[in-house]
Amino acid sequence: MYEPETIDGVFGQFRADERGIEGLPIRLVIALVVGVASLSVMMSMLSGISGLAVVELDVQPTPEVVEPGDHTIELTVVDPDGNAVSDATVIARSGSAQLDGVVTATSDGAGVAEMELSPELGPNQRDGTVEFEIKPPAGSDYADERENTALLVVAN
Repeated sequence: MYEPETIDGVFGQFRADERGIEGLPIRLVIALVVGVASLSVMMSMLSGISGLAVVELDVQPTPEVVEPGDHTIELTVVDPDGNAVSDATVIARSGSAQLDGVVTATSDGAGVAEMELSPELGPNQRDGTVEFEIKPPAGSDYADERENTALLVVAN
């Protein structure tokens, strides 16, 4: 343990030193300013996180079921709440039903894209699908990362 004379000697040195008191208030002010600035930067980053969220799109084909052959299909691009999305590009590709290449269309102000499709089924194939991919409008918070509703092609 410490002896009382040694403790008094150490504390006596601190009591006599007045330099620590001079710089203390200015250091506290600087720490406070830096802390407030850091907090405001963090808060602005947190409020901006909602801007980083993306909204998944889907496509609703009309009609949903067709026979092989030539058809005009209306595709409505919608967000999760069912609101139509304009200026999205819809791409139709062969799924288990065959198309002659890739077909694209852009949704209008009502969120509707119209396509001329001629799906075909292979020999002994009773049904198949045409798959759709959506390219969201440029500069939007939309994304197409999940599988979209497909067009069902059924042989009669």
